[in-house]
Amino acid sequence: MLTPVLSSTREDSQEESRDASITAWALAARSGDPDAVDHFVRALHRDVRRYVTFLGADPQSADDLTQDTFLRALGSLHRFEGRSSARTWLLSIARRAVIDSIRYSSSRPRLSDTDDWQSAAERTQFRDLPGFDDGIALAELLDALPDDRREAFVLTQLVGLPYAEAASVSDCPVGTVRSRLHRARALLLDKLQQERSAGRVSALRPIRGLI
Repeated sequence: MLTPVLSSTREDSQEESRDASITAWALAARSGDPDAVDHFVRALHRDVRRYVTFLGADPQSADDLTQDTFLRALGSLHRFEGRSSARTWLLSIARRAVIDSIRYSSSRPRLSDTDDWQSAAERTQFRDLPGFDDGIALAELLDALPDDRREAFVLTQLVGLPYAEAASVSDCPVGTVRSRLHRARALLLDKLQQERSAGRVSALRPIRGLI
């Protein structure tokens, strides 16, 4: 009966150790240490790209948003004092990059659509999800969620942030993150049921482990 508890405690400890190392690299990078900069970027590149891919208005812009996030972060490192984890700090910057991108896109004339969502997702989706096709299916499911619920799900279930850190990134109370996640799961489960009824459950089965 104690095994799950011990396993969870061990995972939490490993995650805290990883966050501490990344924060130390960020602090060292402030002085221009190239090795620290490289460690910092490599350690968080996957988390940032996953976050901006699922939250951005245009899935084709994921690479640009990821690059923009790190350029903003590296230009602001002199102001980072380690009061929060470097991962939380960086994802907050990524959030602002996504918001700015959405505002910019909405202010521009809309080009004629030459690609549907499926083809766009195929070029930007992560290959490290349960399966490439499953990653595309998950993106389609998440696209149906309201922005705030999608963000709560991505931060906690895909990026792996604790609720408190997710709340810091989203600039809202922890209880709000929990509520948004609960509602997101309910909507996703309902959508999965619809997919099952339509006979498309095979591609979505591994995704149920995330909900």
